Amino acid sequence: MTRTFEGLLAEAEAADVEGWGFSWLTGRATEERAPWGYTRLVADRVRHATALLDLETGGGEVLAEIPGLPATTWATEYWPPNLAIARRRLEPAGITVVDGDPTRLPFDDSSFDLVISRHPVAPPWAEAARVLRPGGTLLCQGIGPNSMIELAEVVAGPRPPGTRPDPEQTAEIVRQTGLIVTDLRTAALRAEFYDIGAVVYFLRKVIWTVPDFSVAKYRTALAALHARLRTDGPFVAHAQRFLLEARRPD
Repeated sequence: MTRTFEGLLAEAEAADVEGWGFSWLTGRATEERAPWGYTRLVADRVRHATALLDLETGGGEVLAEIPGLPATTWATEYWPPNLAIARRRLEPAGITVVDGDPTRLPFDDSSFDLVISRHPVAPPWAEAARVLRPGGTLLCQGIGPNSMIELAEVVAGPRPPGTRPDPEQTAEIVRQTGLIVTDLRTAALRAEFYDIGAVVYFLRKVIWTVPDFSVAKYRTALAALHARLRTDGPFVAHAQRFLLEARRPD
């Protein structure tokens, strides 16, 4: 049975968008995975770590997948809904999740030999460098400034330049903290949306794509995209990702 435009909107507006799980989109949207395999890289680095910090952990999804975490493992998260989810998910495993004020992390200098972060919004690079031990590693998967620009523009029209630093700018910011950047890679990952409900869910969850998004405000554009999906098939956009690895000098 073909679902109506209004029915798809209502379903997507009612969906829970807390945390960073995307299982609601199964069968409704796809996105290529980054070729470097962030979770795999974290698992590899963890084998050599004795103290780990996950910055902006979201709902704790990455840490929950990593086996053999160090006994000293902490996470930060500053968005209250995700903070509550991360604590429910991680604290039973002995991982403390703290409210992550990016201006000053609540840890002593040189506390961790591995600091990780996936898709940070306001990464405290100077603080990450401060809490790293000499010889320690920073590993981050970031979002490029024009990620999903095709989707943003089909819904909201031409977008202003992205406010996020691009990968090279981010690398330079990290270098200015005194860390040595040892790896920097980029990827454009194909994403497909199969119905308008998937679009609405994604825009509600990934709020920086169209910061002022609401169904009421963009109903006309959503209706046009719904018709396009019905006639032309999946809408294609591209997620921009980068991998940055850096080391604190010995």
